[in-house]
Amino acid sequence: MRIGELAAVVGVTTRAVRHYHHLGLLPEPERRANGYREYGLRHAVVLARIRRLTELGLGLAEVRDVLADDAGKDLVEVLTELDEDLARQEAALRERRARLRTLLDAEGGMPAEGPVSPELATLFAGTSHLSDSPMAAKDREIIAFLETAMPAEDRERMVASVGEALGSPRAMERAAEAYALLDALTDAEPDDPRVEEAAVALAGCIPPGLFPEAGELDPDDGFLRAIYDDLAPAQAEAVRGTLRILTEERR
Repeated sequence: MRIGELAAVVGVTTRAVRHYHHLGLLPEPERRANGYREYGLRHAVVLARIRRLTELGLGLAEVRDVLADDAGKDLVEVLTELDEDLARQEAALRERRARLRTLLDAEGGMPAEGPVSPELATLFAGTSHLSDSPMAAKDREIIAFLETAMPAEDRERMVASVGEALGSPRAMERAAEAYALLDALTDAEPDDPRVEEAAVALAGCIPPGLFPEAGELDPDDGFLRAIYDDLAPAQAEAVRGTLRILTEERR
């Protein structure tokens, strides 16, 4: 058989055959006097086995290990490991689909900052009346980012604290007041008297559980600096003032 005939018989491409030659998986036949390779039944058998193994999900390095053992005594072990790996992937896929379904079915629909956890999506849905506040939108973006970046235990604490900050009508009123004060500072100077008022209002919205230790409120933190850079100067000064208030309260 010529290479095209071999590929057609086994159901692969000639490019695949050449690739397997290059990797040493499939022995190359000797060339005949006319310069063409002549493949025999043994080549077809090996090539068919390579195809079956790759279709099962084995990588080519694993296929090489299986083919290297003529007795095939390692094949059961390799396939058992593959089956266990596929089972883990299947379980992970089921879990991901369940999370997606929870997000899609969340009350209020998917928030603009999504995907986020179902708990956070529900909390964000409760702030829909603040959709006209640029600071509220920035706050939701930061909270969504933190939920992604934080370790699991810190993430759970943060989401619980956000729920405490936004979980009652009075808490929502306080948040709306603070956002309104911050939005009003867009064109203000950092020494504007309203900066202190906004800082106090914002500090009153943040539950103690969000920053349990004073050491966590480092005004020179790189992430905080990035937040300041994204705000107007007076707004950034108000946030700094909020952190100073919270730090003093926790001492």
